[in-house]
Amino acid sequence: MFQPPMFNEERIDVMQNMIKNHPFASLVSMQEDEIVADHIPLVIHSELADKGVLRGHISRANPISEKLDESIEVLVMFQGPHHYITPSWYPSKVAHEKVVPTWNYIVVHARGKIKFITDPNWMLAHLSELTDRNEKERKMPWKVTDAPAEFISRQFRGIIGIEIEITRLQGTWKTSQNKAKADHQGVIDGLNAEASDSAKLMAIYVGGAEA
Repeated sequence: MFQPPMFNEERIDVMQNMIKNHPFASLVSMQEDEIVADHIPLVIHSELADKGVLRGHISRANPISEKLDESIEVLVMFQGPHHYITPSWYPSKVAHEKVVPTWNYIVVHARGKIKFITDPNWMLAHLSELTDRNEKERKMPWKVTDAPAEFISRQFRGIIGIEIEITRLQGTWKTSQNKAKADHQGVIDGLNAEASDSAKLMAIYVGGAEA
């Protein structure tokens, strides 16, 4: 990933937190000399390794478990907030018109090798955590144990667990850091004036939030 120095994020805890908040990932692997992408939610465990461990699951029908080139690390991409930035928000536009549109975004790339797991106890712990993280804000959170144990056991037969110990993390936070103070504030004001939630979210990160 190309990373201009001013947009480069190197703090591991900040990147791990971004992954936690935006867990739906693109998993890119090499399979029989072909680049393949899968899209799955992954749970990060920062306590298990220096850069963290990603855990998830795939369908047994997914050919990655048989065709993966295990000599090559996989690439996992996490996309955070992003938004179009119009030059109309820059006060400098009035002064000299030397402005162009751009796109602000936050993204993290993680690399590591996949380990496939079929242990039912591991699977139950993983699925319970994945579910609990996404149900915790609901008034009546659903739990894996709400379903009959036999039914859950049958579901396990159709999936395979995956675990990726992260060997490299790259983060890019492109949030108008390269703009003069007035233009930077203009971006925040412009985003806040937009109707969409995504614009208001990006305004928070342009303002200094860490995702």
